[in-house]
Amino acid sequence: MTAAEIAAAVTAGTSSAEELVSEALARLEARRDLCAVITICDEQALARARAGVTGRLAGVPLLVKDLIDTAGVRTTYASAIHRDRVPDRTASAVAALEAEGAIVVAKANSDEFAWGVAGQNPHYGDMVNPRHPGHIAGGSSGGNGAALAAGLVALALGTDTGGSVRLPAAACGVVGLKPPLGVIAMDGIHPLAPSFDTVGPMARTVRDCALAYSVLTGTPEPAPRAAGLRVGVLTHPPDVTGAAVRGERDARADEVAERMRDIGADVKEVTLPVPDADTWPVFYAEAAAAHAETFPSRSSEYGATVRAKLEQASRVGSEELSRARAALAAWRVRAAAEPGVDLVVSPTLGLAELPPAGVDELEIRLPFSTYTRVFSYLGWPAIAIGDLQLAGRDAGTVIAAALALDHGSPLHLDASER
Repeated sequence: MTAAEIAAAVTAGTSSAEELVSEALARLEARRDLCAVITICDEQALARARAGVTGRLAGVPLLVKDLIDTAGVRTTYASAIHRDRVPDRTASAVAALEAEGAIVVAKANSDEFAWGVAGQNPHYGDMVNPRHPGHIAGGSSGGNGAALAAGLVALALGTDTGGSVRLPAAACGVVGLKPPLGVIAMDGIHPLAPSFDTVGPMARTVRDCALAYSVLTGTPEPAPRAAGLRVGVLTHPPDVTGAAVRGERDARADEVAERMRDIGADVKEVTLPVPDADTWPVFYAEAAAAHAETFPSRSSEYGATVRAKLEQASRVGSEELSRARAALAAWRVRAAAEPGVDLVVSPTLGLAELPPAGVDELEIRLPFSTYTRVFSYLGWPAIAIGDLQLAGRDAGTVIAAALALDHGSPLHLDASER
């Protein structure tokens, strides 16, 4: 069942929240092998279900990334440093979903402190991709992606700084929505780089992501729409890494272009300027500041990958940061003006082949996230329908177009599954 179907069934009385939550808890426990979750909230979830819930998400079991605070439930930030941390308050984003009847059933595994693209964690295990065994689940919200792909839950909440809901959505064949910067409150969420941090839903359908986004933002759900939109197809990676997308993924972009034309969109090819390397110190400096209380004083408790990144980040000086902020501002102005379209369509993943499990994350992080990172730098909303990404200036337009595209054969499934 989708999240929308669950809520409808609970509201109609044809299913009970307690029954649905119990089933979700059993599935999560049975698939511990996926390393998708860190903490399962049996007692809290069942108590809430038995108390009765109402709303647009009534009875929907919700998986929450362990970077996000949940009162009374262990929240580790996917780290060893905070292994025993239990917050006394709930993040506003979670509270908004709970207010409409969602029930938190577990805290999802992720890359340590959400700083990674592979779904690897040295403390709680690497997340397993049930759609593509032997390959990475993507990160950092890899636990969400794995659980959704395995059918353990219908709805999850993740964070996205450079692609962290979109990359695992693509790797695991589900849907992930990154909202515009500043639209959803980030309180109660451990920062990675505040100039880029967002929190957004993941699901198995575009409709469920649209429903959750509507709840999170207090905005109406848009109707499916593509007619009259100016659509740009981005077929070349906007990056200096030299990553190239070939074969099926280019064909998928062409397929989307054809489907957009069929439903009334005006389609053309577009390019975007490179997010210059001179801008990267902004991200690194903000990440270093977020860890100032524990790094380097507790550096031995970090995993090797995040420790290496923090060592690099700690070397950013004030003059370099000042130049980087100016470069980022200039790049955003230039990039935002260039496409001349309402919507940009691209692959989600920057590599033609999904990397194998156990890959060195430091080697793939830049090319793998090349298509997602550009829209994070712009601050634009973007949705990954598997390995197809739609992005634009306006979230309503992006979601409406995604609903229109996903109305037929679901783009997030592999060709053999459609």
